[in-house]
Amino acid sequence: MSVNLVSVCGLFCGDCEYFKKQCQGCGFQKGKPFWTSQMEIECCPLFDCCINKKKIEHCGLCDELPCETFKNFYDPSLSPEEAEESVLTRENELIQRKNIGTEKWVQQKNSRDKQS
Repeated sequence: MSVNLVSVCGLFCGDCEYFKKQCQGCGFQKGKPFWTSQMEIECCPLFDCCINKKKIEHCGLCDELPCETFKNFYDPSLSPEEAEESVLTRENELIQRKNIGTEKWVQQKNSRDKQS
């Protein structure tokens, strides 16, 4: 298991349509996936906050979850309803990841993908 293939925001890189095409995984990209240049930012704000500033593995380990940055950072192509659902889903994933640990969380994601 590589923690480089999991994001700080609750998404699983293995589920991303851009994984292995435009991105090698959030950790490998060091918070600078392809879309940061499109948004004209240097680093993903969530990655920057967790890894660079707070030195924690993911947002689920932060006492401020869900902070304003987390709630306001989502795929801009989503409708307001989809964005709200996405934020809630990511928050729930992070809570689960905090409770069971990243390694077990990734194992569950991988085993789910193999069953599909």
